[in-house]
Amino acid sequence: MNSVPASAFKNPIHLLAIGLGSGAAAKAPGTWGTLVAMVLYWPLSQLDNIVYFVVLIVATLVGFYICDKTSRDWGVHDHKAIVWDEFVGYWITMFLIPATWYWMLTGFVLFRLFDIWKPWPIRYLDRNVKGGVGIMVDDIAAGLVAWAVLHIIIQIVAL
Repeated sequence: MNSVPASAFKNPIHLLAIGLGSGAAAKAPGTWGTLVAMVLYWPLSQLDNIVYFVVLIVATLVGFYICDKTSRDWGVHDHKAIVWDEFVGYWITMFLIPATWYWMLTGFVLFRLFDIWKPWPIRYLDRNVKGGVGIMVDDIAAGLVAWAVLHIIIQIVAL
């Protein structure tokens, strides 16, 4: 069971950290957070690439703060309900990717695969970096790996 403190829905910082409520799911909160990130990707995908990149940077910097603050307020490092890192990781995965249902779904599967599996160096980062940066960095790395794999797949399909 995913026990979410009552402050999660009253404090705007905590609400962002729990992915607008998606992290409060009883089972697989990271997957639910990524699904919400997928829905939010659609309007983001309509932005100019430079603007999208700036949004990624801002979302990452905001994430360092809100994940750290929520984690400290709740007294738990990387509480299961904190899924802002999944938002950013998925949005990184989808940078410069066509916004079609099949690429969005492929990006979702790849990001979740690398976020759950945590191959090196993702696992190392997850275990050794603390605070808000630590909560975010493994998902950033998973997003970068998923992004690279997705670009390779697109190139192969385009042949």
